[in-house]
Amino acid sequence: MQKRSLAELLTGAVVLGVAAVFLVYAVTGSGRSLTGGSGIQLTARFDRIDGLAAGADVRLAGVKVGQVIAQRIDPATFLAVLTLRVDPSIRLPADTSAEIQSESLLGGKFVALVPGGSDRYLQNGGEITITQSAVSLESLLGRFIFSVTEMNQNRNPEQPAQPAPEQAPAPR
Repeated sequence: MQKRSLAELLTGAVVLGVAAVFLVYAVTGSGRSLTGGSGIQLTARFDRIDGLAAGADVRLAGVKVGQVIAQRIDPATFLAVLTLRVDPSIRLPADTSAEIQSESLLGGKFVALVPGGSDRYLQNGGEITITQSAVSLESLLGRFIFSVTEMNQNRNPEQPAQPAPEQAPAPR
């Protein structure tokens, strides 16, 4: 067996070190963290969360203030329950609402927080009770196509040809 030279070992160590630096840079640049992270945990219940996954952004006024850390189904109500981690420096009023919004027509989804006007604030483990579920683009498009088709049929109904009215026989 051939002994490895010191230069080969050092080259391998440098390559692994550079790879580790790029990994740390990629994780921190994505807004995620290697640890559990700090913040207050909140829950919110939605009828539907189409396409929203764990790790999705939580935004306030368009600025990322947290992320979705878990999702599950409540077996009693069949609602989707999201667990959110929000920056602890953000004091959210108790009547804050949460909406699921799309980044674009083709983009992902995120949770948008809309602060209320209450004097009380949400605490760690609190629940956001005012929610607006995701709007399904497919169902909206289907409704639009159906309504346009129905409108065209009402405007130009295909009526069968009506027979000419019968004339009474002429008097003799």
